[in-house]
Amino acid sequence: MHPEIQSAKPGNCPKCGMKLVAQKKTSVQPKKAAPTKKSPPAKMNGQSGKNMPMQKQAAATPSTAVTYTCPMHPEIHTSEPGNCPKCGMKLVKVTTKTTPGEHHGMEMQMETETKQGITGDMNGMHTKDDNATMENIKKAKLQLGNIKTVSSKTPPKTVRYDLYVADTTVTYGKKSKRAIAVNGQIPMPTLTFTEGDTALIYVHNNLDEETSLHWHGLFVPNQMDGVPFLTQMPIKPHSTYIYKFPIVQHGTHWYHSHTKLQEQIGMYGAFIMNKRADEWDIPTVPVVISEWTDMNPEEVHRSLRMATDWFAIQKGATQSYAEAIKTGHFKTKVNNEWKRMNAMDVSDVYYDTFLINGKNQNEQPQFRAGDKVRLRIANAGASDYFWLKYAGGKITVVATDGNDVEPVEVDRLIIAVSETYDVMVTIPENKSYEFLVTPEDRTKSASLWLGKGEKVPAGAMPRLKYFAGMKMMNEMMDMNGNMIEMEGMKMQNQIMDMNTVMYPEITGEELQESANKKTDTSGAKMPTGMDMGNGTPDIVTLNYNMLRDPKKTTLSKGPWKEMKFELTGNMNRYVWTLDNKTVSESDKILIKKGENVRIILFNNSMMRHPMHLHGHDFRVLNDQGEHAPMKNIIDIMPMERDTIEFAANEPGGDWFFHCHILYHMMSGMGRVFSYENSPANPEITNTKVATRGLNSDEKAFHPMATIGLESNGSDGEFMLSNTRYRLSTEWRIGLKAHHGNESETYFGKYIGKMQWLFPFIGFDYHYNGMSNESENNLFGQISNQNNRKAAVIGFQYILPMLVTAEARLDSKGKLRFQLGREDVPVTSRLRLNFMGNTDKEYMAGLRYIVTKYFSFSTHYDSDMGYGGGITITY
Repeated sequence: MHPEIQSAKPGNCPKCGMKLVAQKKTSVQPKKAAPTKKSPPAKMNGQSGKNMPMQKQAAATPSTAVTYTCPMHPEIHTSEPGNCPKCGMKLVKVTTKTTPGEHHGMEMQMETETKQGITGDMNGMHTKDDNATMENIKKAKLQLGNIKTVSSKTPPKTVRYDLYVADTTVTYGKKSKRAIAVNGQIPMPTLTFTEGDTALIYVHNNLDEETSLHWHGLFVPNQMDGVPFLTQMPIKPHSTYIYKFPIVQHGTHWYHSHTKLQEQIGMYGAFIMNKRADEWDIPTVPVVISEWTDMNPEEVHRSLRMATDWFAIQKGATQSYAEAIKTGHFKTKVNNEWKRMNAMDVSDVYYDTFLINGKNQNEQPQFRAGDKVRLRIANAGASDYFWLKYAGGKITVVATDGNDVEPVEVDRLIIAVSETYDVMVTIPENKSYEFLVTPEDRTKSASLWLGKGEKVPAGAMPRLKYFAGMKMMNEMMDMNGNMIEMEGMKMQNQIMDMNTVMYPEITGEELQESANKKTDTSGAKMPTGMDMGNGTPDIVTLNYNMLRDPKKTTLSKGPWKEMKFELTGNMNRYVWTLDNKTVSESDKILIKKGENVRIILFNNSMMRHPMHLHGHDFRVLNDQGEHAPMKNIIDIMPMERDTIEFAANEPGGDWFFHCHILYHMMSGMGRVFSYENSPANPEITNTKVATRGLNSDEKAFHPMATIGLESNGSDGEFMLSNTRYRLSTEWRIGLKAHHGNESETYFGKYIGKMQWLFPFIGFDYHYNGMSNESENNLFGQISNQNNRKAAVIGFQYILPMLVTAEARLDSKGKLRFQLGREDVPVTSRLRLNFMGNTDKEYMAGLRYIVTKYFSFSTHYDSDMGYGGGITITY
């Protein structure tokens, strides 16, 4: 855990208490020089070339040695910064005291987590605060200096807002599109209160559809939480609903619609609660980050459920075989598909633009040199994480999810969907400094310019190295679709970002295949696609271990309830679950008032998930012990095992716990915590109707159609599917009468966590007027193609390389086995498909994607021959 700790004797780590383990003498060895050249002597103490092994100190007295090691492979030690030759991750600095004969490398084997899954006493030694974080806090406090505070001079009062929800039209992207505005604006108005006030909010729904408002992160009476069909019924069209609740906390929060996909098209805004006493008296700017797509959000959701890769095409992230060969990653691509994984991606949706307070470029020219500015940042995006960078220097983080933390200085941070951070920045000179907001997929960006004068850019974030991420993901995933928990690695609290291998600013630019033969100055061969010489090794990125609450946050004594959840899902069918169950497939989780609830979360999927708990703050257990931070969102990266705790202190009611990526939540990724013996909610008058409404999104069937119109006929498919079930009809119609026609209709259910198994029942109709309509199949059975009408039963199963195997038996006793695959990515837009079965039918074709719905296509069919034309995809 702490490879900088080295000892000549066995024992325990003084930082974390873990058992020290014996050293493995493994280091990056320099390549031997050719006989015709004289090798220069190795220099000492970091003066040699990259990846030179550490030399033993000649002096008998202890001295300070600086080495660099890999977070993923701590056996790697070099004398200069750079990248790990095994995985390409940035090497981190290690400063140690060395003595003659002392080992310089140590492979740390981590002990398993405690039974309760929390950091605690280990072998008699208690976990201590991370020294680097404490030093950072001291430095950040010094830089902030004494900040003037003010206290409210007015007594608590009722603050009323009237919110008018109405349709509008905006042109954020390339086209004018429908949006929802509140009081004529997007984002919705910033609502501002002071602790002790009472919020009185009239919501006037002028839409022709239902709506709702959820107060994200607020402690409110359960009936005011704003989740339709759970805590209230939806606000009917052209009606008014009143929310009233006390303001019992402070900090940066936000509010949004919790009805269908309305949040995606404008229904989000800042909710600021000032402290009644000792609020910082400095310039403050609410910063609401969001995305915009010209595509109807319902169409976005349908496209995700249909596993189209149109968004990847738009983002330049298809990772086709041609691209893999070009960059020397053909083996990586094959390994990826062998494990039945599609292309690597870090976000789901392509967006036309990104917004800060409703603008892509937001100007705040009122600031001058020396000003300290507080940014109250809320990520109101539906599905994007955002990187935050500032051109004027360090970013000082002072609060998260409305809760104060000890200030820490970072170069950048990533903000999860629905998360909030308060940060402080300084205006160095009378210039305009860019606060840059970049989505995790780095497709585009938005900017907040602070100050007036010459513009100082923050520097665009370079394109991700997708194949490097794919290679890493291959190592992390087994053949069953499970994440492999790496021995010796305790993945939690964002400490180890596995996506680091994809960041060119850390691991260098991705090279073409011809450049991969190069070696670095020490002779260590570079991993495929890695440039080990261009990395920036000293970027400080925020992680949850750096967050420390100023006060103790340990929960009061009381009974404990512990539960574990595995975050599950797959991109192939866009299904997201907890323990492979959606909300509708699981019971409410009963908790008792006065209990302490501990939740252990393991992310067994390839995506990050921002898990949000309504109505409560929870402790995120980290290295800060009793000062663990309080949050209502936890970002869980792939392979992480994180632990949160909260006090069940609400008087009652049902509280939603869900992934806050909007389209994941709509797929059913969540649970409902319900207080035992809660009184009936007067807002929910019919529980059966409410239950159907709550589950309607995840259970909805989505249509899909592929229609080929070619010179030899038409073939295609129509499908209706939801999270578990699929009804589909395939057809082939020959242009000429003697080519005949056929259709196969299936209805079935997807089985298993990865949904690779699909048992079905159906009906097969086949007519072929050719003279050789009767022949034997590969099993020796007569294949009647003349006028076949038969019921069928069978199953499909996804094999390695994403090939679909199908076995079926019809009511005539005929058995058929078939192999096929759709959409093999040959290039970024060219797709290959093929099929063959034991009835001696076969097909192969190509499709060139022009737009989301239109492609040029050609194929050869054993019944209909060659054909070419177009394919319409919906």
